[in-house]
Amino acid sequence: MKDFKNLVKLRLTLLVVFSASISFLIAEESREAIHWINWIKLVIGGFLVTSAANGFNEIIEKDLDKLMTRTADRPLPSGRMTNGQALVLSLMMGIFGTYLLGSLNLTTGLLSVFSILFYAFIYTPLKRKSPIAVFVGAIPGALPPLIGYVAAHGKIDHIALILFAIQFVWQFPHFWAIAWVLDDDYKKAGFRLLPTTKRDKVSAGITLLSTIILIPVSLLPTIYGFGGYTIAGVSLIAGILFMYYAFKLYLDLEVKSAQKLMFASFIYLPIVQLVLLFNLT
Repeated sequence: MKDFKNLVKLRLTLLVVFSASISFLIAEESREAIHWINWIKLVIGGFLVTSAANGFNEIIEKDLDKLMTRTADRPLPSGRMTNGQALVLSLMMGIFGTYLLGSLNLTTGLLSVFSILFYAFIYTPLKRKSPIAVFVGAIPGALPPLIGYVAAHGKIDHIALILFAIQFVWQFPHFWAIAWVLDDDYKKAGFRLLPTTKRDKVSAGITLLSTIILIPVSLLPTIYGFGGYTIAGVSLIAGILFMYYAFKLYLDLEVKSAQKLMFASFIYLPIVQLVLLFNLT
């Protein structure tokens, strides 16, 4: 079970499922009753699809994971699981997860297939080529709230796109904070994820800029009338605090500051999504 947990990157997968399930409930708020059976299908299907994408990612990066301290003990590079076992598990999870999501509606199923393919076979190999990989990875990374909303609503509208946009922009400071903290380890595998590939002033400045951009994007729910003033206030305060930690990183370029920014990113997104769910008017 420990190896399975590491193969599917359980904490990351649970965060993805959380985003999708919250967006589903946001979409369902306009109905008289929430379709809890469909919500369960989304949670299970989303968990399986995300786990499959992470499994394919680890199969592709097996030899690179051996080089990094953080990943050397994962089941594939450590030899506790074979490529064949991981491939069978990932294929089964991907097929069953896509079936569950597709049973909600066709668009949800297609988006789930797209997210697996884009994450595993475009973003993953690009991580060693160019820092543009963060931008590419932010696309499948922002799909969970879009998928969750479409699973309930059946179509992509302006609300779905705004939920996508918030998570899309949030990922840049999130990814770059992680890349800053793990830069020495990432270099062992040749990963180039910081904007300039270095822990320098320019990388920190671009990270700071992404937190500044996030503030107006997070206000879009209120601007477009499906979020109240509470979510605007919370998003503004959370965004300013998030920006403050990025500014600290810009000032001192220290790994400790990047760690604080990383932890702030973990807190920011769930708070904003939960407040949006409970304060839609």
